[in-house]
Amino acid sequence: MMIPIWMYAVVAGIIISAAMALKTGREERLIEMESIEKEGEIYITRLEKEKEKRGLVKAAEQ
Repeated sequence: MMIPIWMYAVVAGIIISAAMALKTGREERLIEMESIEKEGEIYITRLEKEKEKRGLVKAAEQ
């Protein structure tokens, strides 16, 4: 039984498509994690500044 050449092309296309989907998904997750880390750093910095500000205000009142 002979398998037509176009069937090989279809199978190869499916495999390449799956590999590209996996690669793209991994890259998107990495970019998302970097974004989350940056947002977290900004938030922590803001909290530290607020704590310093409140600490200075309380020290000035006493």
